[in-house]
Amino acid sequence: MLVRLLYASRAVDPSPGAIESILTQSRQYNPTSGITGILCYGGGVFLQAIEGGRMPVNELYGHIQKDPRHKDVVLLNYEEISERRFGGWTMGQVNLSRINTNILMKYSEKPELDPYAVSGTVSLALLEELMATASICGRA
Repeated sequence: MLVRLLYASRAVDPSPGAIESILTQSRQYNPTSGITGILCYGGGVFLQAIEGGRMPVNELYGHIQKDPRHKDVVLLNYEEISERRFGGWTMGQVNLSRINTNILMKYSEKPELDPYAVSGTVSLALLEELMATASICGRA
């Protein structure tokens, strides 16, 4: 049973080192758990999609909710899926400060990442467009 979980959170420490720490930990843990996904960040906000088996994804989300590096953790979307959309990444990353702001404007009122102000469906569409436009890096 595959599922996709989409959540938003705010970084307690938005420094590049803290972001890299989260990505490094994800890339070490996720392969052994069969989890793939993408982490999008900008302006101190995370938008993350994680895919995999129901139990590993739920366990990881529970850990994220307790992780002191995150605050304001909000579940945006959770669904059973027939196939992965982000299967090529143990944890792909998007730094929104490096992408065309027109992509953000397509999905929100302002050219900034604010998954708290849009639906989970819109946030997932943004991630899919970032994937389609090759804005995701960190394939591992």
